[in-house]
Amino acid sequence: MLATAFTDLVGCRVPIQQAAMGRIAGPALAAAVAGAGGLGMIPQYGREPTAERLAWLAAHAGGAFGVGFFAGEIERDLESFDLAARTARVVEVFWGRPRADQVRRIHDGGALAFWQVGSADEAVAAAEAACDAVVAQGVEAGGHVRGTLPLLALLEATLPRVEVPVIAAGGIATGRSMAAALAAGAAAVRVGTRFAAAAESDAHPEFVRALVDAAGTDTVLTTAFSHGWPDAPHRVLRRAVEEAEAAGADVVGRVVDGDRSRDVPRWDVDPPTRWAEGRITAMAMYAGQGVGAVTGSPGAAEIVRELAEEAERLLRR
Repeated sequence: MLATAFTDLVGCRVPIQQAAMGRIAGPALAAAVAGAGGLGMIPQYGREPTAERLAWLAAHAGGAFGVGFFAGEIERDLESFDLAARTARVVEVFWGRPRADQVRRIHDGGALAFWQVGSADEAVAAAEAACDAVVAQGVEAGGHVRGTLPLLALLEATLPRVEVPVIAAGGIATGRSMAAALAAGAAAVRVGTRFAAAAESDAHPEFVRALVDAAGTDTVLTTAFSHGWPDAPHRVLRRAVEEAEAAGADVVGRVVDGDRSRDVPRWDVDPPTRWAEGRITAMAMYAGQGVGAVTGSPGAAEIVRELAEEAERLLRR
């Protein structure tokens, strides 16, 4: 029932892609999603070097995994970009106009090329650049938001214009929202906020508790957390903005990694990980509008199973 062009293309059993959430999506989370039949993802930057994370995933994932890159950062780290293309099933690019030379580089390594877009025009550009699939991001999404339309309106504008599989992103947090996106014509869904609270996530426990306590109306689209990435719209919990405003100090905490540590400036772009200390809830607690569906911290495999089973049940109706 849930076999789609996405599952055929990637080799997954379930049309679910876990979002490559910066600093939050470590190899353990990606491996758990991949093992459950979805597409697990890690971001370009992580606690360990890209080569180490890819080697661990290759040995432990038990399914398809990918790596997400920011378009503007690729040229600074071509070694990791090429290694990801040789090792992962998918290399995805975000936040930039699709470039045929970067897509060709992904294909030369043997991976599938995905591009996350915020408009139908960008989706067409990605398809013309020979991308194998596009991720259509609605404004409901957590984290950095490329889209300006609600997801279903974006799908309506995008699907008639491209022939490659389209993955729906933004506010997908339940089997019902997954079924709605698939029924609208998407080939898969991309899920972030639910996996940010998963047992394998690297999100700080206070961040996870804030997600559990939040309702869908408790997020805000802002450019407030701009230290390190100015003027880029992103969706966070409103509480994070309020507590950062109240913090006053220029530094709200630090991240400790063995014998190394770094300060976390107020309004820093990075979300609070399990290695952070200080005023955790004054940091960038990214969350999409589906956050009301976060009621606990189950394992990622359980989340995949819950979404897939509910979506299949609804679609069978």
